[in-house]
Amino acid sequence: MLPDTQLAAESSLTASHVADMIYLPYAKAFTRGRSDVRVAVLDTGVNLQHQELQGKLAPGANFVNLTGLDTTGFIGNFLGADNVSEDEVGHGTHVSGIVAAKGLQMDEGVCPECTIMPVRVLATLKVGDRLTGAGIVDNINSGIKWAVDNNADVINMSLGIRYAGGGLPHQDVIRYAISKNVTVVAASGNDGTAERYYPGALPGVFAVGAVDDTGTVTNFTSYGANIFVVAPGLNIYSSYAHNTYAFASGTSQASPFVTGTVGLLKSYALDRGHRLTHHEISTILKATSDKIDSRLRNEHAGYGLINLADAFKLLTHWIN
Repeated sequence: MLPDTQLAAESSLTASHVADMIYLPYAKAFTRGRSDVRVAVLDTGVNLQHQELQGKLAPGANFVNLTGLDTTGFIGNFLGADNVSEDEVGHGTHVSGIVAAKGLQMDEGVCPECTIMPVRVLATLKVGDRLTGAGIVDNINSGIKWAVDNNADVINMSLGIRYAGGGLPHQDVIRYAISKNVTVVAASGNDGTAERYYPGALPGVFAVGAVDDTGTVTNFTSYGANIFVVAPGLNIYSSYAHNTYAFASGTSQASPFVTGTVGLLKSYALDRGHRLTHHEISTILKATSDKIDSRLRNEHAGYGLINLADAFKLLTHWIN
């Protein structure tokens, strides 16, 4: 299920400020991504006709199938998996815009030339007047496996499930993804506690926390997962359902900034004839993110706020 999103309640960050916080313009001088670098967005789907994403979408899939379960409160398409990954909620479209939007009526995505693979793993749950994404582990696992087997380079999972006994959620399929050199980026959660959300709390997954416009970790960032890095996540403006736009806050919004960064790094390395491994990407981000204090790793901020200028300087040193 999606962690509860912290709704935007303060003045929004300007697009240029968000980009400047992570030194995105510097990175885009090296690359804007490549169409053969595929970013799988496992979420509520994607608004397939959104103007910001036209020409950027690979064929997707819908793994939502709640057959045999109590579906009280669910609406829309929730019975029987198919190939229609349309977003009924808006969450997956918001995430996808942060990764790869054209920049028509919003800031351009982090990796605008990368390709989005829309993978719908969350159904539409109506809670009062609000729509949110909710799903089951088996459906999400199927989506992860499909994304890996269909040549995803990086998977964004702005979602989380609490551990409720038995095997850890997604553990085997995440191991499979990492063994295939697919980087998995996930939201750390939005309850501001030490609660662990999965897959973010699994080894090897890049769990991402959110910072505000000053670079301070937000009070809603959950820190039970072994947070890897943090990224902007307060009042982010992006594409939404039905060809609209919206502001939203949460670690769900921070995660795609890191996912887009991985896409840029992989793209530039491929331009130079090098295919970055998951371990190499992890090493780059650990070494180049801006620490929030004197410790190598902070419980609430991981290795720090992503710094794309330093990341590309290190990558350039490695492969040139």
